[in-house]
Amino acid sequence: MTLLRTHIGNSLRQERISQGRTLRDVAKAARVSLGYLSEVERGQKEASSELLNSICQALGLSLLTVISDVSIALRANQVPSLSVVEAAA
Repeated sequence: MTLLRTHIGNSLRQERISQGRTLRDVAKAARVSLGYLSEVERGQKEASSELLNSICQALGLSLLTVISDVSIALRANQVPSLSVVEAAA
């Protein structure tokens, strides 16, 4: 099972890279430390909603966009569960 913070971090990192921006640039715009942003992107820290919103704004994203992207990723990684059905006698 992949943690939610890992998916959020991946989504933020992909967006930052697609914009051609550095960690330093986004951290400065979001008013968070470079180390903290790096840990969030790697899924090692779980950002509060306030900090996550600040990072999203620095990337020009809405929080809803990130949550939607994460929801899609979670669905794609979901392993179907199988159950055993006993045959009627």
